[in-house]
Amino acid sequence: MQHSSLEINDIHWLMAMIQTIDVGLVVVDAQYQVLAWNTFMENHSGKSPVQVREQSLFTVFPELDEHWFRQKTRSVFLLGNRAFTTWQQRPYLFKFNNYHPITGTVDFMYQNTTITPLASADGRVEQICLMIYDVTEQVCLTQADTEPPTAY
Repeated sequence: MQHSSLEINDIHWLMAMIQTIDVGLVVVDAQYQVLAWNTFMENHSGKSPVQVREQSLFTVFPELDEHWFRQKTRSVFLLGNRAFTTWQQRPYLFKFNNYHPITGTVDFMYQNTTITPLASADGRVEQICLMIYDVTEQVCLTQADTEPPTAY
């Protein structure tokens, strides 16, 4: 009995960590149906897990370029390789408002994204995890460093 309670406790803290991490976590299956949606995603999108679960990612976010995204994730599903996007390539995957008061000069959240394969017990990749990183502050600091000084 004690062994199973340890497993339940492990699952509990793991779920708490996933929900409170300051990174967006989205799990989709091979048909791009949303299977998991953490609190970061809920807070920035305004869409609850109940609203998005088992919905097509492209229905939930019609502005997401479906053709581009399917091409980007193809190797993740087929080869089990990670894929990445950076704000320099594409400013964001999901257009969220910028909420940082210090970086209030931009209207949206700049994002880097890691797309990770999630292999089943038999090694097949049937789901992928999208990790969305808010890099708005770093982008604004980088842009401020590269802009010419203002003449007084």
